[in-house]
Parts: sequence; structure tokens; C-alpha cells
Amino acid sequence: MPDLFSPEERSRVMAKVRGQDTNPEKIVRSLIHRMGYRFRLHVKDLPGKPDIVLPKHRKVVFAHGCFWRQHPGCEHAARPGSNTEYWNKKLDRNVIRDQEHLERLLYLGWNVLIVWECELKDLDQLVEKLRRFLSDE
Repeated sequence: MPDLFSPEERSRVMAKVRGQDTNPEKIVRSLIHRMGYRFRLHVKDLPGKPDIVLPKHRKVVFAHGCFWRQHPGCEHAARPGSNTEYWNKKLDRNVIRDQEHLERLLYLGWNVLIVWECELKDLDQLVEKLRRFLSDE
């Protein structure tokens, strides 16, 4: 299927895609804050520059977009049908890099939680997932 946008329009659309402070990330931060936890954002010294870092608990949370991070089995992770060579290379690289960051964080003794964008549909279930992860049990 051909792109719906001209190259110039596609460039403008893609330029608006943000790497941090995304809406899913803001929602997860808000939920964690309401639960009484304090955290740091985008710690550059850690692999992958995690979205949310709770140093006291040695825990990090990533808020991943299903498409950009290729959430396994998610309908929102479908790859584009046009310019497939470019997109496959880009998305495969994202998945490999994320796995390397995850392994490095685990090696360094951090507990890691990935919250997928599609999980924001059920906030009650997400709060329970966060509560289980963040409890010190």
C-alpha cells in the first residue's frame, strides 16, 4: 500500500514523534507518583536511559510504544507495507537495542518493568501491575 503522505508531509509527521515525555510515559509517571513513589527521569548513566528510575528500590520502568518497540503479538505492532526494507531494518534495530539494554540493566542488578502502550487501556489492571512490581516483597 502506498504512503498516504508526500515525502515532505511524511517528514513533518515523523518529526513530531517524540522520544521522551510521551503521553504513555506521562500516564505511567502519574500513576506511580499517585502511589506515593518518587523517581528520577531519563537517567543517562543507565543503559537505555530508562523513562522512570526508582534508585532506592533499584527498579526502572520503560513506557514503550507498541509500534516503535514491536510489542510481540500486539495488533499495534504491525509493520508498514511500504518502504519495507527501511522499516524492517529500523524496527529490528530497536528490538535488538532494547534487548541489549534490558540484559545490561539486569546484569547491573536492576529490576526492569516494561509497560506497553496498549496496557494503558485498562488503568486498574496497570495500577495493579505497577503495585506488584514496585512493592519491596
